[in-house]
Amino acid sequence: MKIAVSACLLGENCKYNGGNNYSTKVSEFVKGHEVISVCPEVMGGLPVPRESSEIVDGVVRHKDGMSVDEEFRKGAELALKKVLENGVELVILQSRSPSCSVKEVYDGSFSGKLIQGQGVFAKLLKENNIRSLDVSELDNLM
Repeated sequence: MKIAVSACLLGENCKYNGGNNYSTKVSEFVKGHEVISVCPEVMGGLPVPRESSEIVDGVVRHKDGMSVDEEFRKGAELALKKVLENGVELVILQSRSPSCSVKEVYDGSFSGKLIQGQGVFAKLLKENNIRSLDVSELDNLM
């Protein structure tokens, strides 16, 4: 099975703060599978590090109000294209990300409050009937 994974979960330093979200669980889960690494934010042209972003009234913005929606959507489209071209069957995504979150995102107030919702890339995957999991859901599969 081909599995795409948020690059930060594989240890790539592509998070907004320059770090990563390396996950031993993900590494164990994907052993023996072909793994495709994706970071929609970097693919969309955003630098590392970069300002943190949240979805505010449907638009991805920095705390100062500057829109980075175009970069997020471009990156999501490019990541989707990579997933489709590689015949990926499952995508494992980082929690709470404005790109990758499957279940909940920050509410746009930059206060740390979470609400139900999906990141830009996760939403595109759902619209294209591609199975995606939040990294926190791996416990249920292992």
